[in-house]
Amino acid sequence: MLQMLRSFSRCTSLQQSALKSSSRCLGSVIPDLNLKDFPIANEPILGYRKDSKERKALEQALKGTSSSCEDIPIVIGGKEYKTSEIRYQVMPHDHQHKLATFYYADKKLIEKAIKTAVETQPKWDRVSIADRLKIWEKAADLMATTYRQDLNAATMLGQSKTAIQAEIDSAAELIDFIRMNAYFLKEVTKYQPISENIKVTKNSLRYRGIDGFIAAVSPFNFTAIGGNLSYTPALMGNGVLWKPSDTAILSNWIIFKIMREAGVPDGVVNFVPADGPVFGDTITASPHLAGINFTGSVPTFNRLWKQVGNNIDSYVNFPRLTGECGGKNFHFIHASADVESVVTSTIRSAFEYCGQKCSACSRMYVPESLWPQIKEGLLREAAKLKIGDVQDFSSFTSAVIDDKAFKRITGYIEHAKKSPNLEILAGGTYSDSKGYFVNPTIVLSKDPKDRIMTEEIFGPVLSIYVYKESDLLETMKLVHTSTKFALTGAVFGQDEDFVKCALQEFKMAAGNFYINDKSTGSVVGQQPFGGGRMSGTNDKAGGPHYILRWSSPQSIKETFVPLRDVNYPYMCE
Repeated sequence: MLQMLRSFSRCTSLQQSALKSSSRCLGSVIPDLNLKDFPIANEPILGYRKDSKERKALEQALKGTSSSCEDIPIVIGGKEYKTSEIRYQVMPHDHQHKLATFYYADKKLIEKAIKTAVETQPKWDRVSIADRLKIWEKAADLMATTYRQDLNAATMLGQSKTAIQAEIDSAAELIDFIRMNAYFLKEVTKYQPISENIKVTKNSLRYRGIDGFIAAVSPFNFTAIGGNLSYTPALMGNGVLWKPSDTAILSNWIIFKIMREAGVPDGVVNFVPADGPVFGDTITASPHLAGINFTGSVPTFNRLWKQVGNNIDSYVNFPRLTGECGGKNFHFIHASADVESVVTSTIRSAFEYCGQKCSACSRMYVPESLWPQIKEGLLREAAKLKIGDVQDFSSFTSAVIDDKAFKRITGYIEHAKKSPNLEILAGGTYSDSKGYFVNPTIVLSKDPKDRIMTEEIFGPVLSIYVYKESDLLETMKLVHTSTKFALTGAVFGQDEDFVKCALQEFKMAAGNFYINDKSTGSVVGQQPFGGGRMSGTNDKAGGPHYILRWSSPQSIKETFVPLRDVNYPYMCE
């Protein structure tokens, strides 16, 4: 890394030398990258069976993490800061247990972080792609080995994920983001423009960062998203301000430390916990804002977008706005569907991680002919679910994230209890005495446009509408016309004509569409993720095109045969 940094200072002398020799015919000054190829595959998901090596390691990490309260500073340019605005991360399933102490950055510190990121960006952008890829490879290896269970323990205790949900997220998905985005960068550099005669002209394309800074605003529900939102722009040569979620700060802090250990220089990514409006107001007021990488609510993203619009005349660049804002995801069942598959897939999609996945099934459309069987299966399976402490490995799920989520979710349950159009079939109970526990709730709706069928709840509440088979096409239209979201959706059916019809009817209803599978569970490199409409800008995180959102490519033409005549040949005939 020191060698990389020293190369920054050599740039000026090299430029002066090039100017002196500009009168003579040069060979190509653009080196071929010839990046080393490396194999790519998804990180294996460990099983955590009783007495397994990984289970023992995780249990040990859980003991260590739960027995201390981590002190987490603000970090700007490698320097640590603490303010008088002290906050705590608690365990959602035991909200009297403090897991971490952290500090809110004020406006002045956020402005300092902006200045640091803007000054660091051109230096970091000069570090070769090959050197950056080495850092990312080392980081992924550290996450997969040394720090795997630290990441999982922090995610389990701080975000109330079960062992398997943490393993899928803070281990496998995070590692996949780090490895595969590096792979996608390597692959994209293989394309170079056409050079018809390389002895006359060489055309090149190089991938630059964007001058200014990127603000990464990450959510609580996926540790991996925090790593992706902050470090993918960094991979592409950008300076970053990372505002982690208050309720995921411990796991995000571990990511930050791992990336520093792997070799990311100070100032490239600045760790800036802050009050949301203060952070948003400060970043959008800076003329150096180059982009916002966001996952969160529609109102927050709308607020940021409006602020950027209001300040558009003041920016150096047009800021790039990338956002993922959740959904009202559906399972649509055809009369030809496999009932058992429908039941198990829906239970997992709706209630794993308390329905707090952006892709969780929140509404379901069932034909009358299958409803008795599906109802019986859903109630049977829901009754088996154990809700409890994540350190109890028999728990299927645990608490919702905080008191705000608890209040919002239980508000919908109370609405269901009072409405004549709604009937609670399972669950409907909750308690926040020890943790923020909401039991998985299934609601039958007579009205497909009731707010419980159209609004995002982001909790363990599944709403069901039973339709007449004669109304199949009309009901299908309801799916994409009754809500403003279009993130994920699934259809279940063995009738080929129905599936073909669904592919067309639901084309704009979901950015990630599943056939005979649940609406959750996208895997980096397999199902790039994102939706349209009010679900977001659909930039497909986990796919090969996502990295290009954070690059400002430069086309370069080098000519080796000097132009000697202003006339064209036909003019001399």
